[in-house]
Amino acid sequence: MIIYIHGFGSSGFGGKASILRNKYKEEIILPSLSYVPSLAIDTLEQLIKLLIKKEEKVYLMGSSLGGFYSIYLANKYNLKAVLINPAIYPYKTLEKVGMATNYYDLSTFESTTSHLNSLKEFEVKTIENQNNFLLLLQTGDEVLDYKQALEKIPNSKAIVQEGGNHSFENFEEVLEDIDNFLNKRNFPLI
Repeated sequence: MIIYIHGFGSSGFGGKASILRNKYKEEIILPSLSYVPSLAIDTLEQLIKLLIKKEEKVYLMGSSLGGFYSIYLANKYNLKAVLINPAIYPYKTLEKVGMATNYYDLSTFESTTSHLNSLKEFEVKTIENQNNFLLLLQTGDEVLDYKQALEKIPNSKAIVQEGGNHSFENFEEVLEDIDNFLNKRNFPLI
């Protein structure tokens, strides 16, 4: 079972989530997570533990802040994870946000200093099994520096595309690469 972890201000109904829902149907869970980091992690850990208890194979797929959460969870539970333009230091990236809007339902919420500080609790200093990660990066990401992900997980598999943007343009084009990675097939890196 794949658990898709959306980014900051997004939901389980965002653009990539819709593409993934159409592709993976019953093989994916797309929760809409709290903007409070500890609550989001708690929800995800409950899902992971439930699936493991049911003896299901669990894979993670995270975008932006969801990529940060995926690093933490994949490292803790030794899971494979696909990271899409992941946030590596979200407590720095989000420090000037304050009031924010959810892209799906346009509700507003406040990102506080307390929330940002709590993100530091989930930062992984040493990633144990870097082969468990596939990085999907676009150099044109206007929000995050793609090089930070390559520096953080240098021994991961990586697809780095020139141009693009933070939402990962033409996401549909890498779905076969994702399948190959999750199914342990060899695939060419672009």
